[in-house]
Amino acid sequence: MSGTDLPVLALTTGEPAGIGPELAVMVASGSPPPARVVAVGDPALLEERARAIGRSVTVHALSPGEAPPAPRAGVLPVWPVSLRAPCCPGTLDTRNAAYVLETLTRAVAACRAGEAAGMVTAPLHKGVIIEAGHAGFQGHTEYLRDACGVDEVVMMLATDPALHAASPSWHGETALRVALATTHLPLREVSDAVTGPRLTRILRILDAELRHRFGIPSPRLLVCGLNPHAGEGGHLGREELDVIIPTLEALRGEGLTLDGPLPADTLFTPRHLARADAVLAMYHDQGLPVLKYAGFGRAANVTLGLPLVRTSVDHGTALDLAGRGEADPGSLTTAVRLAIEMVRRGDAVQRRP
Repeated sequence: MSGTDLPVLALTTGEPAGIGPELAVMVASGSPPPARVVAVGDPALLEERARAIGRSVTVHALSPGEAPPAPRAGVLPVWPVSLRAPCCPGTLDTRNAAYVLETLTRAVAACRAGEAAGMVTAPLHKGVIIEAGHAGFQGHTEYLRDACGVDEVVMMLATDPALHAASPSWHGETALRVALATTHLPLREVSDAVTGPRLTRILRILDAELRHRFGIPSPRLLVCGLNPHAGEGGHLGREELDVIIPTLEALRGEGLTLDGPLPADTLFTPRHLARADAVLAMYHDQGLPVLKYAGFGRAANVTLGLPLVRTSVDHGTALDLAGRGEADPGSLTTAVRLAIEMVRRGDAVQRRP
């Protein structure tokens, strides 16, 4: 496959005052991945950030209709989107919230039009977007769900298998994948959100996407309980008895391989994880602290259930590091690598007779 035949990935550069722009520059300055990665952002901002962190990168603003070039170290192709206001590293400006949202819109449009095979997102700042007047904004995951017109998506984080041999906190041999039944909700709202229909939709998506995008023919899924000790037979909450157990039994009847509900405090142990392809946690801080302990900075966020591939970093905007060249591009590198693999797996499935 020649360089111009490689898949195209749209890389949104995130909050301009954060580390997203320089992460894009860092990735472009290293060994090119087997994909044509096109940044979506302001070319002048990327040039300024490259100078600030001392990276020699040529920013190539693509003209409308211009095909992205073959990947080359030190060259960063860009689909231009203009900042709304001057940007100072580390200083948020609500005027640039519209810029951040436009980069997402541009990347989604590229994927839907076939210009890109998938998208990778650098971190944005939810607070500044909300303060700019987008009161309903919850994050990348929910924004992309609505932009793509789907009813349900699944947030899943996955570690990079390459880190495990050197990680003292990880005892497995494969990636740790943790999906969420609920995402960015206050804790007091989680119980009401864990419903049978919701769990059914999420587990079906998780099973289907692990088959389609990860090449796992019969995914084995571990499901956390909501309450301590998975409810202790109803003594510590009835959500397991009334909602989770009946839902899992019905889905097993459809052929899904599900184990649970299991107490979350013992589920994330080598004995259980050795027989799992993914874990479904009931809420954000039930599953993600374990995954980030095992692989922070070398994990990626994945949105399942979209009509396109989307991966992201496992961290935030790190405003305190912006413009200093001290950010670690490891998670973005993992996100790019995972997006390439998901695109290839999906294409392979579509080519099957």
